[in-house]
Amino acid sequence: MGRVTSDTTATDAAAQHAPEPPGAPPVWQRRLRRFGLPVRPQTDVRTRLVPAFPEPSGRLWAVFGAGPEAAARLTRWAGWAGPLLVALFAGVLRFWNLGSPRKVIFDETYYPKDAWSLLQYGYEGTWAKNANDALVGHPPELLLSPEHSYVVHPPMGKWLIALGEGVFGMNPFGWRFMVALLGTLSVLLICRIGRRLLRSTALGCLAGALLAVDGLHFVMSRTALLDLIVMFWVVAAFGCLLVDRDRTRARLAAALPVGPDGLARPDESVGDRMRLGWRPWRIAAGLCLGLSAATKWNGLYYLAAFAVMAVLWDVAARRTAGARRPFRSALRRDVLPAFGATVVVAVATYLASWSGWIATKGGYYRDWATTPEGRTGAWVWVPDWLRSLWHYQTEVYSFHTGLTTPHTYQSNPWSWLVLGRPVSYFYEDPKAGQDGCTVAEGCAREVLALGTPLLWWAACFALLYVLYRWLFQRDWRAGAILCAVAAGYLPWFLYQERTIFLFYAVVFVPFLCLALAMMIGAIIGPPGSTERRRTIGAVGAGVLVLLIAWNFIYFYPLYTGMPIPKSAWHHRMWFDTWV
Repeated sequence: MGRVTSDTTATDAAAQHAPEPPGAPPVWQRRLRRFGLPVRPQTDVRTRLVPAFPEPSGRLWAVFGAGPEAAARLTRWAGWAGPLLVALFAGVLRFWNLGSPRKVIFDETYYPKDAWSLLQYGYEGTWAKNANDALVGHPPELLLSPEHSYVVHPPMGKWLIALGEGVFGMNPFGWRFMVALLGTLSVLLICRIGRRLLRSTALGCLAGALLAVDGLHFVMSRTALLDLIVMFWVVAAFGCLLVDRDRTRARLAAALPVGPDGLARPDESVGDRMRLGWRPWRIAAGLCLGLSAATKWNGLYYLAAFAVMAVLWDVAARRTAGARRPFRSALRRDVLPAFGATVVVAVATYLASWSGWIATKGGYYRDWATTPEGRTGAWVWVPDWLRSLWHYQTEVYSFHTGLTTPHTYQSNPWSWLVLGRPVSYFYEDPKAGQDGCTVAEGCAREVLALGTPLLWWAACFALLYVLYRWLFQRDWRAGAILCAVAAGYLPWFLYQERTIFLFYAVVFVPFLCLALAMMIGAIIGPPGSTERRRTIGAVGAGVLVLLIAWNFIYFYPLYTGMPIPKSAWHHRMWFDTWV
């Protein structure tokens, strides 16, 4: 770059006041290009609305001796075969020895017992104080009575846990079965979502594989808690919205006029006035978001965030299609249908999840509306069951916002991404000759809800990368990932005085894996890079992925409660806060 002189400064000043050529980008875009804003070539509008999926190469299959036709066929099958293989790998990990430890660990003291009670009565009954030991005794005993108990989470997740108990019985394998199944299916979903989002089967499968070897997701998939169930429905909703986005933009693209050169042209009447019609995938997303909120209330943040994100996607689609006032057009034609498909459907789903409580008479606060307190006020005309349910929800809200009882493993959300304080679900220290311990020094058995450290620490850099992509390269995919992480993470900063735990972060772990896969794709290099650049990038990315896999294997005993020598357990306590 040459020196800046008075002549060049004068030239620049003159250029600033010179008339801009037709079609030139605005000044703010030219300035942002200094910070990495890409120069977007003029392309067919239809291509901008619906980018083509890059045609995968069949060279990999040719290496194994497949002919051109067989290679093309295998390449087509890879879109489903790859994700299914990754999900199979995740399923084997999660279901292997699922009933161990044969104990009621951590908050399994609540949800499996509530789930069994729902099967029996339709509402949560009361268990005896020694019920945990009786459940895993020889023979097991079910010390349950129909007296209602006070519970602070909606019933949907417990109904799902009850499905496994109904098939396999009231035992550790039975109450963990459905959670392990949903954990496995979430890996499949992330593979397919990553494929659609990143337009790459390899990167989609990589995102799923990263999720399969994340320690927190793995532990939560093998424990009958509610948070992984929330995560599954959130991921499913995200996938539904992605499909809806692609189909809606394809509908707009098909309606655009075509010029003499055969390219589609933006059209104001299409962009501003076209109605987007029946959108079943958005309704499915609303159903999934309702199911997430009907499992735990933090699903409500995803309902709000995803509903806004979906409308903004409509605004962007209309602008690309030629709308002169895309926000006004979306407000007039898209906001109300979006509200119905997401919020209304979610609320109806939430109410339906309480059907067992509504249909029976024994649930907590079920007859509150018939008490003297419930017969007063301006809302006595509302059905009794609905007023009783509303009163229950207000009491639960007061409980959640006022929960400040100290706990050994509570943590501040500031420390979550760096894994400052994991949660120990189970710990025993058998002596030599007990519970599989074969060393004289004694052993430790622990189930530790700890994310795979190298994966999480790499994901911190990946979040910075996708933030850059969103701010300076206007990459909507990066914005979607950030929205999903923010909806699961940032709300907890509003409750820093509340008793909260690291395992709540499992809800946004799949999106950390998508962010990391996106960053690894950039490390490998974009299409068109030199072979040297791609080779160096692939080696660096491969080393990172192998280190993450090794890290998961290293901590595997702490995820499954395997007996290991106490010295080996101490070596895995990398920080004092992990003990």
